[in-house]
Amino acid sequence: MNDSTDSTLFPQEEEPIIDLTSDAYYMGQAMRQAMKAYETEEVPIGAVVVRGGRIIARAGNQVETLKDATAHAEMLAITQAENAIGDWRLNECDLYVTKEPCPMCAGALVNARLRRVIFGCHDPRGGAAGGSINILQMPGLSHRCEITGGVMGGEAGQLLKAFFSERRGNTE
Repeated sequence: MNDSTDSTLFPQEEEPIIDLTSDAYYMGQAMRQAMKAYETEEVPIGAVVVRGGRIIARAGNQVETLKDATAHAEMLAITQAENAIGDWRLNECDLYVTKEPCPMCAGALVNARLRRVIFGCHDPRGGAAGGSINILQMPGLSHRCEITGGVMGGEAGQLLKAFFSERRGNTE
């Protein structure tokens, strides 16, 4: 083959490689759970728990489905992860969630001793990972989680805005 054929068949630009261990990949998996919640008319928040590079738990909000105020994606994912490893201590695990955790979920994440919490969109009014309070790193508690915020935050925020916009349109 000549050089012109090679460049047509094999463009010089490299195709992006999907990094299956990146924060964006795992947040994408959490977004899939948020979409499932959206499809069942739940607030579209999704979470996954990762241990050793493997997803061991996946959940979306199920507050309306289960008629349970504690059935947030994070809470359900924590319970699944604990069952998956046979221990309540999740200190070798990372949680990816599409929205900054609320105070209830942040308290549970600290108590379960998650190593790291990675979230999508910030919640300046009700977030407990630095939005309005930082329970995840509160001095005096038995554990502190590392925090990474804003991973795919635009996409996660848009999904929430679309959901609540639809709800307001349906009730008027």
